[in-house]
Amino acid sequence: MSSAPATSDAVPAHFQSFLAFDYGTKRTGVAVGNRFTRTATPQSTIRAEGDARFTQIDARVREWQPDALVVGVPFHPDGASHENTARALRFARQLRGRCKLPVYEVDERYTTTEAHSLGARDADAAAACIILEQFLRNLP
Repeated sequence: MSSAPATSDAVPAHFQSFLAFDYGTKRTGVAVGNRFTRTATPQSTIRAEGDARFTQIDARVREWQPDALVVGVPFHPDGASHENTARALRFARQLRGRCKLPVYEVDERYTTTEAHSLGARDADAAAACIILEQFLRNLP
């Protein structure tokens, strides 16, 4: 999948609810949102790694029952990939396999910086909100 925000063709109109992730090696920010309001709400950040992370993700998916998932993929300011780009893409592939839901990847450059500048108490969850709202703004 492309790292750019999804185009209107890529996301079926009947997909209304989304769960987004700001992946990190130690913490993963989470937000939930929907197409109707085009807003996202932060959820508690997952502070776990490996299988423990996916146990918590599976619980969130069961709780929210989203139509699809959204993952922020980081890039350097010039658009070049780096180590965390590959990690986030791997995480997106794992979500596809485990959750059996469509996963959309969104360029998440500067989301954590923006979350900090907004004074977020939980920058990871706030970054997940920014990622999801960016995705939702690009839907028809």
